[in-house]
Amino acid sequence: MTPSAPRPEDDRPAPPTRRRPGGRTARIRTQVLDAVLAELGEHGYDGLTMDAVAARAGVNRATVYRRWGDVGGLLADVLDAAGEDDWQPPDTGSLVGDLAALNHEIQAALTAQPPVVTALIAASFRSERADRAQQRLWEDRYARCEIIVSRAVRRGELPSPTDARPLLIASTAPLYHQLLLLRTPPDPHLPEHAARTAALAASAGAFAEPPSVGDT
Repeated sequence: MTPSAPRPEDDRPAPPTRRRPGGRTARIRTQVLDAVLAELGEHGYDGLTMDAVAARAGVNRATVYRRWGDVGGLLADVLDAAGEDDWQPPDTGSLVGDLAALNHEIQAALTAQPPVVTALIAASFRSERADRAQQRLWEDRYARCEIIVSRAVRRGELPSPTDARPLLIASTAPLYHQLLLLRTPPDPHLPEHAARTAALAASAGAFAEPPSVGDT
């Protein structure tokens, strides 16, 4: 779930934007977070240090310690910064197309070199602050991707109501399973296959929301 096409119009209000620091503060933050990503990609979590980040960013180490506190604070801010972007899921005109395009983005992110995304995921298991930030980012990305399902419902591709979260998980999970757990080489056909499988299950009602108590 990486930066992609601009947000398509829909009938939901736009999410509130976070206030971002400006001027020198913003420049320092950008320099430091870029340095975190570079150090993490090259050396992993165990090789990530406050002093190395400060040196790479060209920022006084006291500033880094004062603002971020520790490595966990740096990682948490990197993840929070990722949630401040304007990324929106693809809009190809079909459910399978949208899910496949999303899967291609995921596969590209998970196989990029240096392996920054996978290093961030791994680091979230080592730092409580990074773990909380990772959860916030996942919630943000899933919320943004719900439009894929609502568009498909409006087009008549899916029954109404369809629960977006389990459908999105079913479509994207094979990418994470193959690339992160099994560590197999990327399969160029997997993004489309996983998308089509999830879409077929969804169209058959596998992810239809159960009726509420009052409707039974």
